[in-house]
Amino acid sequence: MNWPYEIRIGWRYTRAGRAGRRNGFISFISGVSMLGISLGVAALIIVLSVMNGFQKEVRDRMLGVIAHVEIHAADGQPIEDWQALARRAAQDPQVKAAAPFVAAQALVARGEDMRGTMIRGISPADEPGVTPLAARLRDGELATLQPGQWNVLIGLQMARSLGVAPGDTIALVTPGGQTTPAGVVPRLKQVTVSGVFEAGHYEYDSGLVLMHINDAARLFRTGGPQGIQLRLADQQAAREVSARLGGQLGPAFLVRDWTRTNAAWYDAVQIEKRMMFIILTLIVAVAAFNLVSTLVMTVTDKQSDIAILRTLGASPRSIMAIFMVQGATSGVIGTLGGLALGLAVAFNVDVIVPALERLFNASFLPGSIYLISSMPSDPQAADIVPIGLISLALAFVATLYPSWRASRVNPAEALRYE
Repeated sequence: MNWPYEIRIGWRYTRAGRAGRRNGFISFISGVSMLGISLGVAALIIVLSVMNGFQKEVRDRMLGVIAHVEIHAADGQPIEDWQALARRAAQDPQVKAAAPFVAAQALVARGEDMRGTMIRGISPADEPGVTPLAARLRDGELATLQPGQWNVLIGLQMARSLGVAPGDTIALVTPGGQTTPAGVVPRLKQVTVSGVFEAGHYEYDSGLVLMHINDAARLFRTGGPQGIQLRLADQQAAREVSARLGGQLGPAFLVRDWTRTNAAWYDAVQIEKRMMFIILTLIVAVAAFNLVSTLVMTVTDKQSDIAILRTLGASPRSIMAIFMVQGATSGVIGTLGGLALGLAVAFNVDVIVPALERLFNASFLPGSIYLISSMPSDPQAADIVPIGLISLALAFVATLYPSWRASRVNPAEALRYE
């Protein structure tokens, strides 16, 4: 193929020194620069993929317990006809299921042990369509939640900390008390633990109690459901759907999606991922700008060649293009190598990490400390494509100054002592 001579000479300079001693050191520095870019790109891909994996695991476990969207009355009053409101919400094509709920904080007491908890009153008939946790419990523990029976389901961690098992009784202490001649006395209700669930998320396994919605409404004196939970076809569209429903339902209702009900966790994950991307991009930038030293040494070594090309009629723009091709080629090779290495590791983390644990006889993610015991990974094109483009852009920018210096070489000065 008849390539322009700038590309052919630039590619030749990229390979210079591999067979001889004169340019061996320049070739070594060029190889180190490409290796640095590859390792930086690979590290960025691996770290972001693992962070995406952790985020996905925690998010999926969290959304296995809570709904994608919640609708509340703006005045805080119970929703009298929740079925009619659910039908209005179901007009949105994203809404797949709806269920009423009552939620309030209380204290759980067992002997001398007492801890704060979130009590959620649910409808056993409607809840399985909204939360995967209820769907798993549909034919088992969930069937024990009957109105008037005062049965509850508690998380595994709470059951262990309180030392209770199915069939035991615990006391619920509600925030509102009863006024007596002796003062305000807290309202207590003895309930029976009819089952234990495991959501896989410590916050819910240690601090959530499920009971029938009628019992919860009587216990907290709400007079009916406090809100409606919605399950969407696409959980990532929760913000758009909640904004759309808020406009349709009007100011009488408050619509919140899961990213707002768990704003602290969601914002923390987004900020952490953004900062990690910036920090690791600086590593790629350092490696990319190592190309500057490589090209500066190449320009110094090739001054006589540059002068000869100039005397043969090469323009300063062509000289600049030659060295830009050399630097860009190193950047492309380093970026492609980093992408290949990073994706290979990211897609095989579940194999590599157990092998390292066996090799070093260690556990990187103890199940007793972390939510999950295996290293997750979720490579996403939305992360990988910008990484590759940024690496190529940094490598291209690093070639500008040395290439410009090469185009300014004076042929007469360069050939004076040749």
